[in-house]
Amino acid sequence: MQQEAKESLSRRGFIGAVGALGAAGAFGAASAKSDAAKAAASETEKFLDIAPDGKPLKAGLVGCGGRGTGAAQNFLNAGPNLKITALGDVFQDRLDSCRKSLTEERKQEIPEANCFLGFDAVERVIDSGVDIVLLATPPFFRPEQFAACVKAGKHVFMEKPVAVDPVGARSIMETADKADAAGLVVATGTQRRSQRDYVATYEMIRKGAIGDIVAANCYWNGGQLWYRTKQPGWTDMEAMIRDWVNWCWLSGDHIVEQHVHNLDVINWFTGSHPAKAVGMGGRARRVTGDQFDFFSIDFTYENGIHVHSMCRQIDGCVNNVSEMIRGTRGWTNCDNTIFGPDGAKAWSFDYGKDDRGRPRKNVKVSPYDQEHIELVTAIRTNKPFNHAKNTAIATMAAIMGRISSYTGKEVTWDEMMKSDLKLGPKKLEMGPVDIKAVVPVPGKAKESKPASKPAAKKKAK
Repeated sequence: MQQEAKESLSRRGFIGAVGALGAAGAFGAASAKSDAAKAAASETEKFLDIAPDGKPLKAGLVGCGGRGTGAAQNFLNAGPNLKITALGDVFQDRLDSCRKSLTEERKQEIPEANCFLGFDAVERVIDSGVDIVLLATPPFFRPEQFAACVKAGKHVFMEKPVAVDPVGARSIMETADKADAAGLVVATGTQRRSQRDYVATYEMIRKGAIGDIVAANCYWNGGQLWYRTKQPGWTDMEAMIRDWVNWCWLSGDHIVEQHVHNLDVINWFTGSHPAKAVGMGGRARRVTGDQFDFFSIDFTYENGIHVHSMCRQIDGCVNNVSEMIRGTRGWTNCDNTIFGPDGAKAWSFDYGKDDRGRPRKNVKVSPYDQEHIELVTAIRTNKPFNHAKNTAIATMAAIMGRISSYTGKEVTWDEMMKSDLKLGPKKLEMGPVDIKAVVPVPGKAKESKPASKPAAKKKAK
């Protein structure tokens, strides 16, 4: 039974069968496409629209901001007999807002005794008697919180990214192994791996629909995110956490916090991860914090293919959030379509029809709900399910690209796996923070040379 479970979940495993990508040539393109399409359809049929019923599962949420409140809603959407019974945050207003939303919109009665404030809120949520912990704080806090949950024997959903530095990413990998050993279920916020059109396209590529993968591109070019300026009465720590998406030590910079989605897709489809990175970036429009506005990275993967990664957060520019993988016999947008070498559409995902018989334009179940359906299903059917290591690897790739861009140096995977870089203050408390808004500048300044003296004029004879 355990082996069958592992096979049924392999469609979202990190190691794709890369060797199968070239197999189509031996059987002919038409046969390969037909087989791949059947495999893709078979995989999407394994998705459940709702998790199976079972004994009540109680979840506690740590991090009650917008994404945390959304994650709690997604968990409640996943199936029957699911409850949110505890909340934790460092800010009373965020906790109160989340509690009100869950009470009024979802009839979740969360007692005052189960609402916890402070940097130790995760431990108190764990001790409140929950089965699952939903982690949605800024990613700086993720490694230690994940370790605490697994040590206590709790199943976990945690948002991406899972760390902001190499020490944290490696910690997640180690804790992921401990979760496996303990039989715990771990889902992460890389929802493309739970999105039916992406999964079907992945199966097509894995079965050889575009031949051998030779190159890829990925983008998250969008507008500026929100920001918070420091208000009277706020300490340094409060100001930074309320403005967390603009501080590298809290978010990892947007290449880590946001672009990790796209990098994870490339890792997933190629069954690999970058071996080295050479990047560039800068800051043009950001208002607060110490991060860049844009990055452009040349990643070289383990098998030698190059992946161009680009991300940007500036208003008023051309936007593009996508991935593209090119093979020897075509290319794909990774989302829902495969194209031949001539650019003609060779296959597209069938979204089916809605309840009124009209063609769907999107997947039937939101991938944000789907990842929680998979979490609950794995718990109730006692099947192994753990995305933590995949997401840690994608997070490490993003960190590698960030460090290369900040420094102007080539950075390798081996260096990241040995690096002792750990961001953030040594002490967590609502007070002063010894971190200033210093924006990294790559390379070194041009050395100025002393001005040469004008040549002396010759005296007339």
